[in-house]
Amino acid sequence: MDLNLRKAIISNVSGNSASDLEATIVDAIQSGEEKMLPGLGVLFELYWQKADESEKTEVLETLEQAVK
Repeated sequence: MDLNLRKAIISNVSGNSASDLEATIVDAIQSGEEKMLPGLGVLFELYWQKADESEKTEVLETLEQAVK
């Protein structure tokens, strides 16, 4: 992913409230548009960088179940 795209996505959501971020995520998922995937990826990356090991384990277990 182009670093400029990552910065643009972060800039677009910087300062958003939790409800704003939720709306962004829900909209991206409901729209089903491929162009939304990079934004979701950047949000996931930001989450992952801040998550502790137990949160990461929980996410991985949830993802494992989701892809079965």
